[in-house]
Amino acid sequence: MSTSAPDESRSSDDHCTPDALLHSAPSRDITLEDLVMAAGRDVNPRNLAWARRKMEKEGPTAIERLLP
Repeated sequence: MSTSAPDESRSSDDHCTPDALLHSAPSRDITLEDLVMAAGRDVNPRNLAWARRKMEKEGPTAIERLLP
């Protein structure tokens, strides 16, 4: 069992990713299919209708609520 502190094993270039780089928003407009797949659902008429309602209610930021 090691007795060294955890920070001693980290290299000098280890760092946290800034929040600004972690956003999931695509560079283009999202489609209903994108929203369905981001939710982990199958693309079918029922789920596309769900995505349409969600997009109407939440707008294009709806996908950011599903993805980190």
